[in-house]
Order: sequence, then C-alpha cells, then structure tokens
Amino acid sequence: MNIKALAKELGLSTSTVSRALNGYQDVNEATRKRVEEGAKALGYRANAGARRLVRGSTEAIGIVYSAAVENLGNPQFLDMAGGLSERLHAQHFDLMLAVASDEQDLDIYDRLFRGGRVDAVVVPNTRVNDARVNYLLEKGYPFLAYGRTGDCSGFSWFDFDNEAGSKMAVQHLASLGHSAIAYVHSPLALNFAAQRQRGFLVGLQEAGLIFDPAWLAGPAVNRRSGHDVVQALMALPKPPTAIVVDNNLGGIGVLRGLLDMGVSLGKEVSVVVQGVIPADSLLAGLDVTMVTQPTAQSTGEVMADMVLQVLHEPARGPFQLLRQPELVLGQTSGNRT
Repeated sequence: MNIKALAKELGLSTSTVSRALNGYQDVNEATRKRVEEGAKALGYRANAGARRLVRGSTEAIGIVYSAAVENLGNPQFLDMAGGLSERLHAQHFDLMLAVASDEQDLDIYDRLFRGGRVDAVVVPNTRVNDARVNYLLEKGYPFLAYGRTGDCSGFSWFDFDNEAGSKMAVQHLASLGHSAIAYVHSPLALNFAAQRQRGFLVGLQEAGLIFDPAWLAGPAVNRRSGHDVVQALMALPKPPTAIVVDNNLGGIGVLRGLLDMGVSLGKEVSVVVQGVIPADSLLAGLDVTMVTQPTAQSTGEVMADMVLQVLHEPARGPFQLLRQPELVLGQTSGNRT
C-alpha cells in the first residue's frame, strides 16, 4: 500500500497523511493517532528514501571503530552496539558501523557526513587528548562520545566513574590485608585507562600503601597479553599478593595465567577485574570479583537516547551522564594468608 491508497482509505488528503506520519506539529493529535493506527492496521510502511528527503535526514547514526582496538572481539562492545541499534531502530534510525584504518583517520568522518550517510556519530575509546573529538567540534558535526577526554566540558558524553571503580577495588583488597597490590592496565593514552590508573594510585594513598613500580604491568588488553604480564609479575623477587586488572579481556588472561601456574585464586593471590567476564571465557565457571557497570545492553540504549538528544535538541546540550560502578564479590579475592 502506498501513501495515496492509505489517504484514500482514511478519507484524508495525501498531504495530511504525510505530515501526520512525519511528525509535523500542525496536525492535531486525534488525526495523527488515526493516521498512525490506520497505517499499522493496513500494513503501510513509508518509503525510507522519500521520508529522508522530506526530513532532510539520513535517519542513521554512525559509530567508527578501529580494528586495532579489538572492539569486535569484546562481547561488551557487541552488547552495547546491540542495545544502541535496537533503541535507534525503535526511533526509525539505523546504526552504521564503519571501519577506520586507525583512530587517526579523520577523513572517514567527513565521508560519512558530507556523503549524507549519517546524521550523527558515536565516538568510542576516547583518548585523553582525542583528535577525533577536536575534529568533530571544529567541523560542527553532531556526536556523542563514549567516554570522556582530558577536557570534556564542551561536548556530549556518556561515561563511567572509572576512578571510583579503581578506588573501590583497592579499598576491598586493602580491607583483606593486602599491601602488595599490582596493577595491570590498558594503553594509558585511552582516557578510561588513565582515569582508572589515577583512581588506583589515589586508592593506595588513601589506604596508606606504597606502590612498587615493578608491580605496574601492561598494556594488556586481550587474553594473550594478560597471560604474559601475570607470568612476569609472579616471577618478580617480591611478587604481589593481589592484582587489579583494568579491563575484562586482559583480566581473563591474568586469571588464566595464574590458574596455569597452579596459583590458588583468592588464597595465594587475589584478583579484582574491572568489567564483566564473559560467560564463555573458559574459566570453568570461576566466580570472579569484579567492578561492574550497568549492563552493556542498557548502556547502548541510554546512549541511543542521548545521541538523538544531541541531534534533535542541540540547544539544550551538552548532554553528559556519569554512571557509578559496583563491586561484585567473588571467589577470586580473599584474606591475605
């Protein structure tokens, strides 16, 4: 059924039906509701191309990722993208995933916007000093950052309180009697990694603990690198009795490495991982002590709402939301023996 047939069936003009379906304010609520219900009952679906021309919109949100950051190997990223896509779809928007050769490839944003492919973008894996954010601000392109930067007052972002999460991990381990606490980190140019390391060091200071630089290990952002760094840590003349890992994939490698060495987790060495350990991580049902955030699915849903606010209500922005972490106790942390 096309729009002319729908208008004839409803006894309305084609113009009125079109304006009702496209959200124009000059159509009264009763007529709008009648048109929407009629369209649903009669199986009418708007021509996407025509609707985009009318609205001057692509009805698509982009997210540009670099394969080097291994987003697509992280179930949390995929769950976030799923929540983002589902919520956008409910608002008649598509999610477009684009691949950059590296995160310094800024031309891709011009191609997306100037080519009329997207209305706004989500910027993941923010840096302390992020060239992408600076470029988008300079160009005036609408975007939502998934994370903050060193100076984040002038744009919209969604993030977690990373410093608080690391402090929480340290406080927990210190309360169990641990003083030799190692830290396994992601690349510190990533803003979340810098924030988490800062929170870790503040947590040690507040607990009256001294940090041995030999206990700083990384970067470890996947299973292999996590496995390698923990072997190096445990080979030290004075190995740590506890370890905080700032990301979930590196955390899997650290836990697997300790198990492979025959270390009793939570007894000989305690481990706290920031992020959720995927159920299919091959850790034999190990109950891990974690610093978690709201589910990745719900994070994506909230980000979808925020990026649409950026697009539709720019004068009210910037829109900024900081979510708080939670400590989930498991069997990988215990009293120092």
